[in-house]
Amino acid sequence: MNRRGRYRKFLFWCLGLDVLAMSWLGYRYMDRKVPDEIHVSESSAHEVQELLEHPLLEFEDAITVSGEGSYLLPCRLLGMIPFKDIKVTPAEAGSVYVSGSTVGIYMETEGVLIIDTGEILCEGGTAREPAKNIVRPGDYIVAFNEQKVSNKKELMEDLEILDGEDVILDVIRNGEKIPVSLTPVKDAGGEYKLGIWVRDNTQGIGTLTFVDEKGRYGALGHGISDVDTGELLHISKGALYQAEILGIQKGKSGSPGELSGLIRYEPGQIIGAVDTNSKNGIYGSFYDRRAGIPVKKTEVAYKQELEVGSASILCCVDGSVKEYDAEITRIDMNHEDTNKSFVIHVTDPELLEITGGIVQGMSGSPILQKGKFAGAVTHVFVQDSTSGYGIFAETMLENIKNK
Repeated sequence: MNRRGRYRKFLFWCLGLDVLAMSWLGYRYMDRKVPDEIHVSESSAHEVQELLEHPLLEFEDAITVSGEGSYLLPCRLLGMIPFKDIKVTPAEAGSVYVSGSTVGIYMETEGVLIIDTGEILCEGGTAREPAKNIVRPGDYIVAFNEQKVSNKKELMEDLEILDGEDVILDVIRNGEKIPVSLTPVKDAGGEYKLGIWVRDNTQGIGTLTFVDEKGRYGALGHGISDVDTGELLHISKGALYQAEILGIQKGKSGSPGELSGLIRYEPGQIIGAVDTNSKNGIYGSFYDRRAGIPVKKTEVAYKQELEVGSASILCCVDGSVKEYDAEITRIDMNHEDTNKSFVIHVTDPELLEITGGIVQGMSGSPILQKGKFAGAVTHVFVQDSTSGYGIFAETMLENIKNK
């Protein structure tokens, strides 16, 4: 084959790869734009095809109805290529009381969290690491020699009686309870140790997103993970406290800002219980709406109602909750990470002047669009503090449904 023929073949291969790449990117784009599942109010269930209208999609007239009242709506690309079946569930979004107030968070882990293992300097100057490759960061110690361990204090009391004999720790790893055996070593001071670093609680500042009619709340919009292991914390109990903003570290490119505040860990300052720490936020019971926490009754928007355009954020950065201008710049109906379902960009000059945009501590700030509760702030972009991710309101509400 001459050089011209080989070149022509190479061009055909490149063209074919381009077509495949464009087709794949186009499919991914459509998949992100068209939801796999939607909830609609019973009064507007017949208008679903109008809600999902797209020039490249056609919907079939015949549908498959499930026993729960939901149904599958098949759709095709260009009227010919099967694309997906959209699950449509009639529901009633209703209203909730949105907040935007800063709150203090305190949570105790379920068992004692192992954050790392370490070396012990022994008699004679040698270093040993007895727990290495036996326990792992992210394990939760729940028993010591068959005695239940609930917190760090109990574990330390057990460790005080180490005598060089092997000990059995029951740990929770990947949801499974397993026993591990450790042999203590004597340090240079003559005390026996296991060489593990542990933690049994966490605390910080966040934002209360909403409270429903039954007194159940949602906050943050993302879960609380351990700072060392990066794993979502398994909690036994926790509480919400009133908090006061003391200072703001302004965000800038490459350096996300932060709200710093004062939390008084006193019984009289508790405003709610933390029952659940999930990937989509923390949830529990809210005790008293009159405890200085402002709330506003607001209708909930379904995710398909959101659109690129103007919106607003409710947050507390100067002592009181205010509404600041923003805009939704991108919407992803099927993001693998549900607390990154759309992008919110701060446009309000006042908020930009105070915080530089979105800062740590604003997670959970309610996002409104067209007067409805659309979602909440969850993340800030490290390289652009004016923008970040948001979670759909209906995703957060799913976490308190039927509770």
